[in-house]
Amino acid sequence: MNDNRLPASIDETLALLDSEGYVADRSLATVLHLALAMKRPLFLEGEAGVGKTEIAKVLAGALGRDLIRLQCYEGLDVSTAVYEWNYAAQMIEIRVSEAAGDTDHEELSKNVFSERFLIKRPVLQALEPSLSGAPVFLIDELDRADEAFEAFLLEVLADNQVTIPELGTIRADEPPIVIITTNRTREIHDALKRRCLYHWVDYPDAERELQIVRRKVPGAPERLSREVVAFVQKLRADEDLFKQPGVAETLDWATALTELEEIALDPETASDTLGVLLKYQDDIERVRGSKTRQMVEDIRKELQPEQRPVV
Repeated sequence: MNDNRLPASIDETLALLDSEGYVADRSLATVLHLALAMKRPLFLEGEAGVGKTEIAKVLAGALGRDLIRLQCYEGLDVSTAVYEWNYAAQMIEIRVSEAAGDTDHEELSKNVFSERFLIKRPVLQALEPSLSGAPVFLIDELDRADEAFEAFLLEVLADNQVTIPELGTIRADEPPIVIITTNRTREIHDALKRRCLYHWVDYPDAERELQIVRRKVPGAPERLSREVVAFVQKLRADEDLFKQPGVAETLDWATALTELEEIALDPETASDTLGVLLKYQDDIERVRGSKTRQMVEDIRKELQPEQRPVV
């Protein structure tokens, strides 16, 4: 689509996501449409691998906006997320000025603490104007950051501004489109959630996951795609796994089996490639071998079309 205009309806939002290959349900399209219309951050929560980050990427591509990503982690601070000064360049400027006989310290201080020496990090970049429109600002995996940084974000989300002591307050002319994701490894404070619209991104049902596989792995045989999705759905429903496979793992597995030129799930090959689908050895050992064979047999029976009696 690559159109700067925001979608005017839920149906247009669905079409926008679909234009970039994202298969969304109507509830997600509804809250995304409202977030865009109300200019509010969208807080996406859910298990890892269900497509939360992809929503921001797809939205930026579909709208033709810049995507600015802030990957959160423990210890993330203002100098990494917002700005820092180019101290090396500042020192050179000071020495050059002193060598030239400039002794006005107040003027020199203003000069070295100007935007010319400011290194802009994602938060500050997201507040800058752009010819293509307000950027999509992805704050990814916020639950990995410290609570102190979470508290700092309140000013950004509430007022679309940051304060730099040496320069003052920098405010966005147009609020960025903010997408916040979290894998719920810890609870995010209510004060931040209140500033956002909320949506839980769940694992897709079998029908939608099959649509995703068809869209993202077009080279996969139809039978293989159906059986891969059925296998993953059964794992999520029946197995007490440490980490259930996400949509990303489903796509990886379908791609891997297609690369092996499989046209349907073979119990031995499925068992040998479980490391593509599952990421913990205990989970693999729980499913590998006879359990995989039984699951494949059950899936084939379930997917086998009913035989109609010959008249």
